[in-house]
Amino acid sequence: MDPAAAVSPESFSLVHQLLQASWVVKLVLAGLALASLWSWTVIIDKTFRFTRLNREADRFEDAVSSGRSLEEVAAEAGERPTHALPRMLQQALREWRDARAKGGVEGAQAAFLIQRIDRVLDTIIARESQKVEEGLGVLAIVATASPFIGLFGTVWGIMSAFQAIAIQKNTNLAVVAPAIAEALFATAIGLIAAIPAYIAFNAFSTKAGKFSARLEGFADDLSTAIQRRLAEKV
Repeated sequence: MDPAAAVSPESFSLVHQLLQASWVVKLVLAGLALASLWSWTVIIDKTFRFTRLNREADRFEDAVSSGRSLEEVAAEAGERPTHALPRMLQQALREWRDARAKGGVEGAQAAFLIQRIDRVLDTIIARESQKVEEGLGVLAIVATASPFIGLFGTVWGIMSAFQAIAIQKNTNLAVVAPAIAEALFATAIGLIAAIPAYIAFNAFSTKAGKFSARLEGFADDLSTAIQRRLAEKV
């Protein structure tokens, strides 16, 4: 039988290549599929999370800059706000009230008050920065490891193809082409998993950095507002 006669366009279809792949290649493809699903779960979650965080931050900053008192804005946020900005405001005002209740905020006490507020705000910023960066490690792993895993599947598939050629003692391109295509399919799947993860990792890393900078800027504004209040008391 002519080897070319056994080759048809269906021989190069994805379904046919999956069915005819060796168990090692199938295992590689299954792992890449799970990695891609994992990364897309993180991508969707991060997209909605950053959208919500920035929308709530815009709304709260508008309330702070509306001219109302900081105490009124902090009270509207509720007792346990989920967003970092109202929690930062409430913590700063709590330190301010505690310092006044303990006998004034003058001289060295004022300097200690500013230091305490800065430490409290830095702690909140560090925790929130860690939260928004959760999941980025998954994207980094998928982006860097997927091409190499796919390449491993390709190498294994090509080795299997050469073994089949040696056994059949036939180097006809019609015999070699389907096996080589099957092997290269693993590399293609590796790239399909890696490219979105790589793009998303860079995009969300930038968003996380901007959000952390936004928190730090708000902390500086709060510290300045407290210092202004201290200056008015003098």
